[in-house]
Amino acid sequence: MQKLQQTTAADLVVLLQRVASGDKPAFQRLYAATSAKLYGIVLRILVRRDLADEALQDVYIRVWEKAGDYDPSRASPITWLATIARNRALDEVRRVRPVSTEEAPEVMQIAADDPDAFEQLASSQDAKRLRACLDGLEPERREIVVLAYFNGLSREELAARFGRPEGTIKTWIHRSLAQLKACLGQ
Repeated sequence: MQKLQQTTAADLVVLLQRVASGDKPAFQRLYAATSAKLYGIVLRILVRRDLADEALQDVYIRVWEKAGDYDPSRASPITWLATIARNRALDEVRRVRPVSTEEAPEVMQIAADDPDAFEQLASSQDAKRLRACLDGLEPERREIVVLAYFNGLSREELAARFGRPEGTIKTWIHRSLAQLKACLGQ
């Protein structure tokens, strides 16, 4: 039985330097030495194996492209690699949208005897107060809040619908909610 050779931090520094000069065998050795650890990092963040597989591939593409940027005086090689993996996984978390009802229509077929939340809200005194406070918002901002919280539209969808940047939509929602909170006395 062949014993696996442990790769030291110094070995990884040399491999990264060789990868920076386009050395494919060094890249293969770097991958073999670090992929299990980096895969563990992205899988822990993303949970889904399919997303983790894709993210790990992107990590190594970035390593291939950016190996020349590695500075051993600033971080250990595994820290540098783990940071790339962690950032890539977090980017994926931010990018992935929740499943829509179009992609999973079965979620809309849940039977319930109770009136839905919107019906309950509409029949209560709180609903009257909320309606009055909503009427105090500018019409476009009121519509954005209603579409976001009652219809579940994302900031991205709202930005496309209203022809505004996502940052503007986010700010409007934040300010409108603060105004509603103040109006409701909370």
